Amino acid sequence: MSMFESIKGALASSNEAGRSKFSEIMQTKPGNTYTVRLLPDSKSPTETFFHYYNMGWNSFATGQYVQTLSPQTFGERCPINEERFRLSRTGNDAEKEKASALRRIEKWLVNVYVVDDPSNPDNNGKIKMLRYGKQIHKIITEAIEGEDSEEFGAKIFDLGDEGVTFKVKCEQQGDYPTYVSSRFTSAGKLNLSEDQQKEIYEGTHTLKETFPAKSNDELVQMLNEHFHCKSDEPVATASPSAESASPPWQTEPAAAPVAAPVSVAETSVEDDIDELLADL
Repeated sequence: MSMFESIKGALASSNEAGRSKFSEIMQTKPGNTYTVRLLPDSKSPTETFFHYYNMGWNSFATGQYVQTLSPQTFGERCPINEERFRLSRTGNDAEKEKASALRRIEKWLVNVYVVDDPSNPDNNGKIKMLRYGKQIHKIITEAIEGEDSEEFGAKIFDLGDEGVTFKVKCEQQGDYPTYVSSRFTSAGKLNLSEDQQKEIYEGTHTLKETFPAKSNDELVQMLNEHFHCKSDEPVATASPSAESASPPWQTEPAAAPVAAPVSVAETSVEDDIDELLADL
């Protein structure tokens, strides 16, 4: 019983850690403007942004939305995306239509200091993670190295009086939210002391630990269970030669590989489809 209680406690702790990490992501809702300051990763500046890919779809077995971090995040092959490609190219009409349900979503994460969160005022004055898509990515990229870099540049990571604030404006456009009106502005000072700024800079989240990373076998099992509805079949693994080869059909861009594999705790799936499809 003592061993069992230890195992049970460790499992509960792991699940709680996963939920805790996911809860640190800000939730944006149409009709609101969120005011934040972007934060660099002071321990590892090159990891200030976490660029990742998700695979998600409505399970054909349960009807619930399922998703997973794609190995393409780390420059590796993704069996789910490869199955999507195979069926969309060589399947019959019914298989092609079914394959369209497998969606590959590109997102980014960055640490932010929350100045004003109208949806959840309890976040104000706290360090959270902002999850965003291509629309906001373009705005941030322009501020760092594009046409707006001369005006903003390093100021977007400055908590002092010279720093600039990011206004995340979420608006409804058709069935999905849009963020095209988001912008950086020099209006509004935070009046934080140097000690307060240092504490904030040192309190950022490790972004790459936010989502769970599944093994190839786990991804194939997920595909069998929720797409092919064959949960009782053994997991099929690719041959070594297939694993080592780069797929000729992988034309979509993947993020640069990281030096070490990500090890993260399992997290519960709490996203709805609209949030995942935002910024496409």
